[in-house]
Amino acid sequence: MVLKFEDVLIESLPYIRDFSDSIMVIKVGGNAMLNPEKTTDIMEGIIQDIVLLHFVGIHPIIVHGGGPEINEKMERMGKKPNFIGGLRVTDDDTLEIATMVLVGNINTKMVSLINKHGAKGIGLNGIDSNLIVAHKKKNQKVVVDGNEEDVDIGWVGETEIINPRLLKIMIKNNYIPVISPIAADKNGHSLNINADTVAGDIAAALGAKKLIMMTDISGVLRDVKDKSSRISKIKVNEIDQYIADGIIVGGMIPKIRGAEVAVRSGVESVHIINGSMPHSLLLELFTDTGIGTMIFDVKKE
Repeated sequence: MVLKFEDVLIESLPYIRDFSDSIMVIKVGGNAMLNPEKTTDIMEGIIQDIVLLHFVGIHPIIVHGGGPEINEKMERMGKKPNFIGGLRVTDDDTLEIATMVLVGNINTKMVSLINKHGAKGIGLNGIDSNLIVAHKKKNQKVVVDGNEEDVDIGWVGETEIINPRLLKIMIKNNYIPVISPIAADKNGHSLNINADTVAGDIAAALGAKKLIMMTDISGVLRDVKDKSSRISKIKVNEIDQYIADGIIVGGMIPKIRGAEVAVRSGVESVHIINGSMPHSLLLELFTDTGIGTMIFDVKKE
């Protein structure tokens, strides 16, 4: 049965009431915008939905990635992305390009779109006001050609401290913060951090009601070749088993681990949704069925 417009609005009412004055961290991944011909339309649609959340009384905070865009920029500048065992190696040049893309390009575009649609966007990165203090990741053990190697992946960071005071000031003054995952260590050296991890850390530090991760797939699938095999709900105490069973793999692992940190730190639930689907954010939040995968604590079932 197709719902009438007024039915959709009525269905959304209890959710709007419940979410009013709550903080939601929304992670927008580069993989949500893979098709260059549709990138602008997809991004604008996402921002429109986020601005709508803002005007119905929700406090959205955006964290964005940009892996595909970084790879594209590197290749255009004649530098080949270096991956060892599936991990990006971030040398000085790669860090400079990543900062250029994340802070100078993607971040400013998103802020401009927020402003265009009538809200107040403000671009931030982890270095601003020591929002994110990080440390360099230790060498990683990876398997290369069947042999385990100890690899230095360069200027890649892990969150050490989140200082949420700046974000609270922005929220209080009715801004929508847009955060690039570039941070610094205690010696002032810049580091690139996984955006999924940053989003989870920020959601936890703020006690956000929800963390929404927008990517290019419709949540966790039992079979990646079968879109109808989506798992609608996962309890945090089931995560390790899903990873052991090979259901949660690859780039989905840091998303799920970020979700786990957030939920165990007090975030009500985490939602992984397909950001390239029109209005996926609104459909997930304001309808009874949802369209992605929700991660939550069994105690809150």
